[in-house]
Amino acid sequence: MNPEQRKIWSDGHKTLTGLLKRPEEHENAVALFLRLHASLYASNGEHPEQPTYEDELLKDIREQTLRSYPVHTPGSKNSIVWHLWHSARIEDITMNILAAGSGQVLHEAHFADKLQTVHIHSGNGMTDEEISGFSSSVHIESLFEYRKAVASRTRSILPSLSSEQLRAKLSPARIRRISEEGAVKDTEQWLIDYWGNKNIAGLVLMPATRHNFIHLNKAMRVKLKLQK
Repeated sequence: MNPEQRKIWSDGHKTLTGLLKRPEEHENAVALFLRLHASLYASNGEHPEQPTYEDELLKDIREQTLRSYPVHTPGSKNSIVWHLWHSARIEDITMNILAAGSGQVLHEAHFADKLQTVHIHSGNGMTDEEISGFSSSVHIESLFEYRKAVASRTRSILPSLSSEQLRAKLSPARIRRISEEGAVKDTEQWLIDYWGNKNIAGLVLMPATRHNFIHLNKAMRVKLKLQK
């Protein structure tokens, strides 16, 4: 995405915010969500004439660029692989545990083993040493596969939810599952509290769309700095 396309995406996200508040616009809200969401994740060559944000990020990128840590850019020093993993983990946790009450993609498809990482939490609260270790050792192709699987699951969840379900408060049992499954580090209780104060529509807006967009922006700044 160039700056103009990012502005168009942000404007679309503002429109989505309004549509989700209006039950009569439910079908339009779901359709817009699917378009906005698809434009963030890799297209896997399905639409070469319309590259997505992740397509642009990964185009001609070097492995060293993906793994480099720390990289001092505005708002972050984290590696690109960390940004891609963290945003997918957050979406996996919130959409599957909180929105759908289903199992996480990470566990159901044994992605922790495939990613070659011991970290099964959201990535919040990691130390410099942990981020450095993750960045240098994560299996990159499996990371791309994980993101694809998480995105596909999310796109199956949203159309299955009614407007009433989107506006409903989150189940306390689902909120408890986050801690029970180690999806957030013990030091990051604030994140569970933050999600717990939202309804499902709120999770659709942040993190399922906006959070991904933010971390792709950060990742792109890393790429531009390292591959001028």
